[in-house]
Amino acid sequence: MQYKCPIEARCHHTLFFKNAVAFQVYAVLTRALNSSNKTEPPPYSTVALAGIGTGALQSLILSPVELVKIQLQLQTTGKHQKQTQGPMCMAKKILRTEGLKGIYRGLSITVLRDAPAHGVYFWSYEFAREKLYPGCRKSGQETLATMLFAGGLAGVASWVCCYPLDVIKSRIQAQSASHGEKYQGIVDCLVKSVRDEGYPVLWRGLGTAVARAFIVNGAIFSAYELGLRFMVNNSNQGIMLEETVQNSP
Repeated sequence: MQYKCPIEARCHHTLFFKNAVAFQVYAVLTRALNSSNKTEPPPYSTVALAGIGTGALQSLILSPVELVKIQLQLQTTGKHQKQTQGPMCMAKKILRTEGLKGIYRGLSITVLRDAPAHGVYFWSYEFAREKLYPGCRKSGQETLATMLFAGGLAGVASWVCCYPLDVIKSRIQAQSASHGEKYQGIVDCLVKSVRDEGYPVLWRGLGTAVARAFIVNGAIFSAYELGLRFMVNNSNQGIMLEETVQNSP
């Protein structure tokens, strides 16, 4: 019986982890960069800068995670072979054979991909929601449809700007020292990929990626915004209840 590795479940776990890290880091950076004026929404330049910082910091955590995920996806199983290697086994194997350098293979291209992509991601969301529902950045009263559409546009914009870099990153991280390295770096990978397969290789699969990104990121931003409002409303109700109790005779 052939063993089937649950790659799809691992991809979902990676996605949840990635979003949790990104939104938390973004919130911290936005507050830090806009600490002088907390009554107004942060300017777009601050939003973009916080997004860039989020992408760069997130890469330090996610680069090894994505490397392991890609290596797991590339595992081949013969008809009579049983593949039992999981994420931890794969990570230990890479550390044992290639060391820390191996587990962080592709870090540079991951930073180059994620830093500008996250800047575009958060900036385009804030810009789109304000255009779709003027004044909502300050009032926080936009509709669910606005959240969904603005989040979807943000996901599409971030993928379009970073997709070629994602292709290069995946190819670099798909290598392993044990099987030989075809590419010697980012530029070498870019040149060889274009030479062998033409420029369209850098955009292969983009249509599917942006269609999925529109749906997924619309849902992500909506869940994030609604979650924040739920917590804020509960907090305000708690404060009002406390004040009522204190003021009662």
